[in-house]
Amino acid sequence: MSNLEKQIDFWKKSAENDWKTARILFESKRYDACLFFCHLTLEKCLKGLVTEKTKKAVPYTHDLEKLAIVAGLKFSDVQFENLRVITKFNISARYENIKFDFYKTCTASYANDYLDISHKLFLWLKKQYRKK
Repeated sequence: MSNLEKQIDFWKKSAENDWKTARILFESKRYDACLFFCHLTLEKCLKGLVTEKTKKAVPYTHDLEKLAIVAGLKFSDVQFENLRVITKFNISARYENIKFDFYKTCTASYANDYLDISHKLFLWLKKQYRKK
């Protein structure tokens, strides 16, 4: 296995692991953390696809839309809009009021909706990898 294949494999396996974590967090009613792991899942899946396409190390970003563009995939408008929303689940701000506002948004219903959306995106992204 080449170094490039190892990197792609790392991103794919790491995304699978983060997806399992997102599901566990949802069942534990840790909705904000669940959505953060939904973001991580999609980010890592996209980074694997970027690596596969560019044959280079991925850009340092957590922006799902930017990664999707670099990956060169054909997304629907709805998929792109969902990526924009899910990108916001990666809260890099250190300001507690921003985190608290996000926490209040993360109801069971909201988290369930985006868990489902993330799952559909994740399944679609996995199908975009080249077949070996």
